[in-house]
Amino acid sequence: MTYSPEVPISVDPETGRWTTDSLPMLYVPLHFFVNNHKAIERELGVERYSRLLYDAGYKSAWTWCEHEAELHNLAGVEVFEHYLNRLSQRGWGLFEVLDFDLARATASVSVRNSAFHQPDSNDQGTGDYMFTGWFSGAMDQILHAQGSSMRTISRQVHWEGQDGAEYGLFQVAPRQLH
Repeated sequence: MTYSPEVPISVDPETGRWTTDSLPMLYVPLHFFVNNHKAIERELGVERYSRLLYDAGYKSAWTWCEHEAELHNLAGVEVFEHYLNRLSQRGWGLFEVLDFDLARATASVSVRNSAFHQPDSNDQGTGDYMFTGWFSGAMDQILHAQGSSMRTISRQVHWEGQDGAEYGLFQVAPRQLH
């Protein structure tokens, strides 16, 4: 059974640009995106590319959560859950909040059927590291909106299929200041 997207999509007739909740969006074939991602990964290496994506993803998640919180009058865990729901609805994978504690600035997130998990491929994969900064960007925006100066760091514990894992797992924890 399939169904139509649950996100509101508007298309500007003059420019052809797509928007959801007034934010510009792209709709591209998965193979196009993954092939580009893998090409950059091969050129830069996983370690360097993952650092670049962490920072860019962090900033983007912060911006998105700030916009959506204001637009939909959301706060706290509602923002985080809305963010993961929208990621799921846009085809990145099926995200689930396993735990979320704003007071401790911690969270665990699972992802199943990630856009990067291709079980029928010969490519063993390198994981869903692209998502990692997204979770801290979301958490930190929520903390900031509540007046907290605490900041977090996220890490990928494992990806779906890694050593037989049934889902990808990410953890968010307070950043240790040196």
